[in-house]
Amino acid sequence: MAAGGFCKLPNGTVVVALNLPSPAVDGPGAVRVLVHSVNRARALTRLRNLGLRSVYLRGNAAPPTPDEITAVLHHPDGLIWRTAPDNGVVGGPDLVLELWRPIRALLRRPTAQT
Repeated sequence: MAAGGFCKLPNGTVVVALNLPSPAVDGPGAVRVLVHSVNRARALTRLRNLGLRSVYLRGNAAPPTPDEITAVLHHPDGLIWRTAPDNGVVGGPDLVLELWRPIRALLRRPTAQT
């Protein structure tokens, strides 16, 4: 089961954060995905519509940090990702600073080279 959580913002919207196995064949082992949406159900629906079919949020064990909330709110798509830490804990001492990327970069299929 993927670790994740959510945070309800003062305007009523939510930010959902999930640690998921990478859908890319040659991608990183695990990714941290952030979604800004009207509610939790719509956030998960956005991920499912992108092809991440078995995405569920059970509990609030790993909610988004304030820095993560700021990052997703400032992104025009409201859907970003980066490599998840090895130990699964966000903001731990071994955190390597990596830039957030748009979800298109994760789900992009490599083009065939001729």
